[in-house]
Amino acid sequence: MTMTQKESVLDVPDGCLHYEVRGVSGPLVVLVGAPMGADAFAPLAELLAVDHTVLTTDPRGIHRSPLHDPEQDSTPDLRADDLARLITHLDAGPATILGSSGGAVTALALAQTRPELVRAVIAHEPPLEQLLDDRDELRAHREAMIATYLTGDRVGAWAQFLAGAGIAMPAEVLVAHGEQAEADERRWFAHEMRGTCDWLPDPAALTAAHVVPGIGADSAGQMCDRTTRALAAQLGVEPTVFPGGHAGFVEDPPAFATRLRALLDQRGRAAG
Repeated sequence: MTMTQKESVLDVPDGCLHYEVRGVSGPLVVLVGAPMGADAFAPLAELLAVDHTVLTTDPRGIHRSPLHDPEQDSTPDLRADDLARLITHLDAGPATILGSSGGAVTALALAQTRPELVRAVIAHEPPLEQLLDDRDELRAHREAMIATYLTGDRVGAWAQFLAGAGIAMPAEVLVAHGEQAEADERRWFAHEMRGTCDWLPDPAALTAAHVVPGIGADSAGQMCDRTTRALAAQLGVEPTVFPGGHAGFVEDPPAFATRLRALLDQRGRAAG
């Protein structure tokens, strides 16, 4: 049985944001990705909605959140402003935010700019390349990958992506199919990847929020495992291990929900 209570659109100055709210009561939990949209988090949201209010959204320019200018670049600060608008619109904050991949960078940006809206951030595998010693090599690899994509070699670009990320899987599996999916894929490569991977957190500004860096149990040695451990070291905390890999919340939602719920319960007790 679906727990969806509301599916709506919030207008913002340069476009609109599709969002979904599940649950009838309980503290607000936000599940957010980039470029992943609301659909990827739906199974996890259903599991949490029995005792939480759960917000999911398509990030700006992705799927059901169109922009007036489709060629506008996406940055963590712009996406953080979108989250701030949604949380304020719902009047249900402060929120605990699980951000995964680029969504983790969005959540960290929100914690820096609007800490009053954030109870805690669970930053699951943020690709913060600027925290790594080999950042220059990673940036050069990324620029080559984007150039490959823009020439039309989508399989080649995904192969370069996987090689840089340290993930072993066939590149063909990731190539998008369908008009909307292909548009979202192009947006990630052309307008979202640079701003996300080049964003640099300010540890001092994050002290007002409780930040939990999260890594997948199957992500050892991968680029996002390294970036998350670097973030944890900056913040002086130990990373929290979640089931699965970079997309563990998609691979096994019940197992991921169990681990996440333990953190939510812990934060609830601390707040009480």
